[in-house]
Amino acid sequence: MKKLHALGLAVGMLTTFSTLAANEMRYGVEAEYPPFESRNSAGELEGFDIDLGNAICKAASLKCSWVETSFDALIPGLMSKKFDAINSAMNITEQRRKSIDFTQPIYRIPSQLVGKTGSVIEATPAGLKGKTIGVLQGSIQETYAKEHWEKQGVTVVSYKDQNMAWGDLLNGRIDASLVMSAAGQAGFLSKPQGKGFGFIGKPVSDDTILGSGIGFGLRKGDAATKKQLDAAIEKVKADGTVTTLAKKYFPGIDVSVK
Repeated sequence: MKKLHALGLAVGMLTTFSTLAANEMRYGVEAEYPPFESRNSAGELEGFDIDLGNAICKAASLKCSWVETSFDALIPGLMSKKFDAINSAMNITEQRRKSIDFTQPIYRIPSQLVGKTGSVIEATPAGLKGKTIGVLQGSIQETYAKEHWEKQGVTVVSYKDQNMAWGDLLNGRIDASLVMSAAGQAGFLSKPQGKGFGFIGKPVSDDTILGSGIGFGLRKGDAATKKQLDAAIEKVKADGTVTTLAKKYFPGIDVSVK
């Protein structure tokens, strides 16, 4: 048994060494969540997290590559070593820390409801009674809605990607969608289809569920990658890169980690 354990440790160390020696950072990403990450008309990945990831790779002298998957498959994909880090607007929460580690928080975005302008609903259990709310599957917004609203009689519908939720909002199948405010603004409200819709009420709050900010997800015990990325994150914070990107993609939104 001890020999097998030693062999396992050796293989693990070899794998870590090989990844670092290759000087490549493989990011896991769900590319259906603008302005964080999406594909443009030329089929190229773009968005805040894409630019941020490239800047961090440059600061760490690493080559970037991207592996796409659905949001709810990001943690399983990381654990099965399909990529080295999750870079997909993933909030750091205690629930997720049970499965994976994180870098330090890089930025923070509030979560708000998006619905028809002038609607009488409010972002409270009483204000949403009898209503149907759409959320991204595997997101902290889904966890929040199920904990705070579904238990109070609100119908919560989960979607594989946010664009499906926007489609159902337009068709009247749901009454509102709970999203990160920047995603709601850039991915829906700022587009022609978002005319007649807007944010409903103030941002929701629950630090236990919504987390302490957004960082990169890492495999448990991957101290080498964490040290390397944390150092690069400090660089892009200090040189103003995070602030500059936030002004470009999230105008008017304070993304600083308090």
